[in-house]
Amino acid sequence: MTDEARRSPRDTDFVQSLARGLAVVNAFDAEHPRMSLSQVARAVGMAPATARRFLLTLTQLGYVEHEDGRYRLRARVLDLGYRYLSRLSVRDVAEPHLEQLAAEVHESSSLSILDGDDIVYVARVSISRIVAIGIGLGTRLPAHLTSMGRVLLAGLPEHELRSYLDRVTLTGRTGHSITEPESLRAELDRVRKQGWAVVDQELDEGLCAVAVPVRSRLGTTFAAVNIATHAGGASHEDIRRRLLPPLLSTAARIEADLHSYPVETPAPLREGGTRG
Repeated sequence: MTDEARRSPRDTDFVQSLARGLAVVNAFDAEHPRMSLSQVARAVGMAPATARRFLLTLTQLGYVEHEDGRYRLRARVLDLGYRYLSRLSVRDVAEPHLEQLAAEVHESSSLSILDGDDIVYVARVSISRIVAIGIGLGTRLPAHLTSMGRVLLAGLPEHELRSYLDRVTLTGRTGHSITEPESLRAELDRVRKQGWAVVDQELDEGLCAVAVPVRSRLGTTFAAVNIATHAGGASHEDIRRRLLPPLLSTAARIEADLHSYPVETPAPLREGGTRG
């Protein structure tokens, strides 16, 4: 019997509709990041018509996304769990490792997830000599112009990547920005094969960043971690030699901690340094 079923009819303070809506949200997890209507209904023990009303409401509020007959959570659910995020979360796990990385390489480091066509910053450690540009928890940036965004895009299933490339207008920020879908596709193929991404002055002049994926127990990419540096201070070879090895080690330590954490590892779209 569920907690909801145990409620006394006299328990007038209990809001059943809220409890059922939260049950729908909680039905999504690392093993079930995308579900059909019938799967959601079975998971929460509701009639499909009832589950559909909750899903449509959550979709209109921006907490759920519906595509190809399946539903999944959007990163906006982090708004509901901000207190959790600040106390017992991927941010809580990642920040000590980002601090260690920033101290080791003397550069800023961040962690983000993908939400729609943007990346959302979940954690950051900023080095003061890098100019901060208003980046903080929850800041959104276009995925195609950032190193973390390209790592996250490269980790998408093929049909989701095709959908992204078909719908997004690839606007540029500088003369270095990739704005052609074919060029971005080629770059994402390269990122997928090599396991990391470098973006050089495509988001801001003078800024270069390198990023690597953070993967779940199932091997799917659900976050990305990066190092941002001055473009004039490091060649691409220097980035590969000096920054990439500690960045990969940091991602591995974050993964290890998340995999042993006493809560579910955030699934894709559910679960600050400088730009890039």
